Amino acid sequence: MAEHSRNSGRKSKMNVDIELVRELAELLSETGLSEIEVEDGDRKLRVARELQAAAYAAPAPQMAAPAAAPAQQAAPQPAADTGPDLTNAVPSPMVGTVYLAPEPGAADFITVGASVKEGQTLLIVEAMKVMNPITAPRSGTVKAILVDNAQPVEFDQPLVVID
Repeated sequence: MAEHSRNSGRKSKMNVDIELVRELAELLSETGLSEIEVEDGDRKLRVARELQAAAYAAPAPQMAAPAAAPAQQAAPQPAADTGPDLTNAVPSPMVGTVYLAPEPGAADFITVGASVKEGQTLLIVEAMKVMNPITAPRSGTVKAILVDNAQPVEFDQPLVVID
């Protein structure tokens, strides 16, 4: 009974919007993201799911049985290394959905090979129905666009490479 009163005390201090938590959990399921965080003044709410751990745990026993499987997987890795150099990649500052153009049907903000100036909008990341412009941290040439339009992105995921 004492435990219940302690929990009751915590509930009255926190004032969690259960409907918002449900909406965020639904958004995680719809987009396939692993976590989402919302800030409102000094209040912060983070909803996360750990599907990755379960997904990685299941294939491990299957892969351990055939000895040839790891050798086959090693061959494609060099091809992945020949991809764009991510040293100068612009990372996503948030979890959300990326848009390459300012509105549907409009031309993309940038194209591969285009010159960009520091502060120029590269793309938009929508988070919680807020459109956040992602700007070039430096001037240079767009070497690669690493995301597709309307693709969900994670925090710190490389978006664009600028050299």
